Amino acid sequence: MVTISLCMIVKNEEKTLGRCLESVRDIPDEMIIVDTGSTDQTKMIAARYQAKVYDFAWIDDFAAARNFSFAQATQDYILWLDADDVLLEDDGNKLRQLKETLNPQVDIVMMRYNLGVDDKGNAVCTFFRERLLKRSMNYTWQDPIHEYIKIEGNIINSDICVTHKKVERKTARNLEIFEKIISEGRILSDRNCFYYARELYINSRIDEAIQYYDKFLDTEGGLLSNYIDASIDMSNCYLSKNDRINALKALLRSMEHDLPRAEVCCQIGHLYKTAEDYPKAIFWYELAATIKKPEESWGSVVHDCYGYIPCMELCACYFKSGNLAEAIRYNKKAGEYKPDDKLVLHNQKYFETLLGSVVSKN
Repeated sequence: MVTISLCMIVKNEEKTLGRCLESVRDIPDEMIIVDTGSTDQTKMIAARYQAKVYDFAWIDDFAAARNFSFAQATQDYILWLDADDVLLEDDGNKLRQLKETLNPQVDIVMMRYNLGVDDKGNAVCTFFRERLLKRSMNYTWQDPIHEYIKIEGNIINSDICVTHKKVERKTARNLEIFEKIISEGRILSDRNCFYYARELYINSRIDEAIQYYDKFLDTEGGLLSNYIDASIDMSNCYLSKNDRINALKALLRSMEHDLPRAEVCCQIGHLYKTAEDYPKAIFWYELAATIKKPEESWGSVVHDCYGYIPCMELCACYFKSGNLAEAIRYNKKAGEYKPDDKLVLHNQKYFETLLGSVVSKN
């Protein structure tokens, strides 16, 4: 059986750290908690779980802090988490089993990262991340903000999921780090152009965000999911300016990098639906409904775009177009994805009432 070091960097995480550590408490052989300047109870909570707590003077560099945490590890593999991550019960059990059976020749285990769950506990958006890394390979984090590891070696995909349960704390910290980099004359990489654009977008600096999304979309060789996200984000930027033409053009730019994705097709369908151009909306939603979900893709996947959303929107578009039979058919198909969905059940009841009224009149 392999051994595992849990490595985390934290600051003022008293609301989430206990929840995270509790979800993995009996899995790692040691817990490494690197604190970057907490003023709350974070370090006391870490100590309750017998974690080794280290202080790290914050230098506006997440990669440096994570590399420091990795340097303290002593076990075979390193598992990294953020304080607002958890392993749900089934995923914890899977990780325990993996720990007992993992082939030591494996260098990296990729795990799904669930960004939020719905009221039924189903993941909303998922992508893969390198979560379990062989310590002897000396993997290092790159980039001071939105840090990443250049992954290489013997890599396997796992069905284990880490679930992100974020506590909302809007901050301009990431934006400030990017702007410090720029002010020092350092050049943003293509990848960081995307993340800088996203920080500008989050902070409502729309025109600047468009500029950097556009610059990123002119590049090649980046992650496909980033190009998809950039196209959607830039479209939303234009929509905030009531510029529907450029919003559509932004979405179409995603297809410069790959075949149409259901996420983009749904966005295009929404543009036409809100303009009450139902034939065009139907075309794009029907295309979305035919696209197979990329289950093993390392990039992000918005699950409802592969089935439920296209069917619900087609139900609405066909109803608005006067085609009741197709509206009923697509509402039924949406119910195959979410049988207990309130909107599906509402529509079903409405259609039954409507058809009953028609029969009664006849």
